Amino acid sequence: MSRRRNSEPLKPLARTPLSLRLWPRSLTFRVIAFSTVWAILTLVVIFTLITTLYRQASERGFDSLLSAHLFNLIGSVGISDSGALTGAPDLGDLRFSEPNSGWYWSVEPASEGVHGDLHSSSMTKTIPSPDVADVPFNASFQRSYATEGIDGEQLEVFESEFVLDAKNRAARFRVMGNQSELEQEISTFQRRLLTYLSLFGVGMIAINAIAILLGLQPLRRVRNALAMVREGTAHRLDGRFPAEIEPLANETNALIENNRRIVERSRTQVGNLAHSLKTPLAVLLNEGRALGGAKGQLIAEQAASMQKQVDHYLQRARVAAQRDSVVYRTPVAPLVQRMVRVLQKLNPRTNLSLVLPATEVVFAGEREDLEELLGNLLENAMKWAKSAVLVSVVPLTGKDDAASQFEISIEDDGPGIPEDKAREALKRGRRLDETKPGTGLGLAIVADLVNEYGGVLALERSGMGGLKAVVRLRSLQ
Repeated sequence: MSRRRNSEPLKPLARTPLSLRLWPRSLTFRVIAFSTVWAILTLVVIFTLITTLYRQASERGFDSLLSAHLFNLIGSVGISDSGALTGAPDLGDLRFSEPNSGWYWSVEPASEGVHGDLHSSSMTKTIPSPDVADVPFNASFQRSYATEGIDGEQLEVFESEFVLDAKNRAARFRVMGNQSELEQEISTFQRRLLTYLSLFGVGMIAINAIAILLGLQPLRRVRNALAMVREGTAHRLDGRFPAEIEPLANETNALIENNRRIVERSRTQVGNLAHSLKTPLAVLLNEGRALGGAKGQLIAEQAASMQKQVDHYLQRARVAAQRDSVVYRTPVAPLVQRMVRVLQKLNPRTNLSLVLPATEVVFAGEREDLEELLGNLLENAMKWAKSAVLVSVVPLTGKDDAASQFEISIEDDGPGIPEDKAREALKRGRRLDETKPGTGLGLAIVADLVNEYGGVLALERSGMGGLKAVVRLRSLQ
């Protein structure tokens, strides 16, 4: 395991841009949001384009209708020898006969020798026309303009001056159409189009969302398969995946297999080292006992100490080899209950209490490591307790599954450890009280195991009066 040297400066963490931190991390949300925004923009463009084209077509049709009525009106009016305007125009539209309908026509004198005027029955009041200087006629003696109608409606006027006979007597012809009706018709069309496009847009967005969710389903399968591997219920990513995801699944399986081979190789090397040292240490231990006397006892004690320390370092090597493995899981409650029952039988005079959570807690590591960790802490508590020991297991849920932890606390009513000596007690071989049996390795072994698993060990003052050892380790959901 590589460690950073104390002299090496820490590199500052790269800061994520604010825009990326505010943008949701969900790929599904991003794709659906992008497709939704694109669909809305597309529908807005379609709505604008269709309404613009419809307005242009409606206005051209409206102008063509007024122009046709104007030529029909010109063809229906004549002049008498006395100069009176004559004729009974029928433009074929009932709106010209409805009073104040907004559809009017009128014929007025435009030169000398012409008198009288004609107008539609719908025109109950004279509608003035602008001065020629303000709205001039074109080369064809025609002009168009907008004006206000009798009831305040907006009118579109087509006007022309036409010579009626060989004496150059002319009249002014006007046809007026209700432009407010045109605007109302366009508004009605826009509302209907908006309703239809909105329904279509909602359906399109829903279909896009369903298609995206179905398309991303294989990624959720990969995530679930990885969770099963991490929890130890599976050893590889099984199942058929799409061609785009299959290489990722294959590489992940290769990584898991490579990790497993590393762990097995480390275990083999640890076992080989243990067997190679086991016999020499046993010989030294037996020789020391056989020698007897002070020197023999010294040799036997040192050999036994060497055996324990070798076992300890071999244990550390094994844990380091499998620390980052993703296939180990150990239910905490059954293991703690079994160890508490055993220690209660061995120490019947000590009241040993156990508090477990209602939910299942799973340790992200091997059972043997948790047994050794708890065994050392419980043994230490039972050794120093006066009459009572309390063991508690509490789950601690983090922001995500990978950060979930659990906490084991072991309290006793013994003398405890002063705060200034708590760190000293974690050092290898240090014994704060030489009158008690032991090697001084128990808390040090616990500290090393907790450190190898990336956990936290704290020695605090218990509410029972003695020591409270708190261990926090990673758990699996």
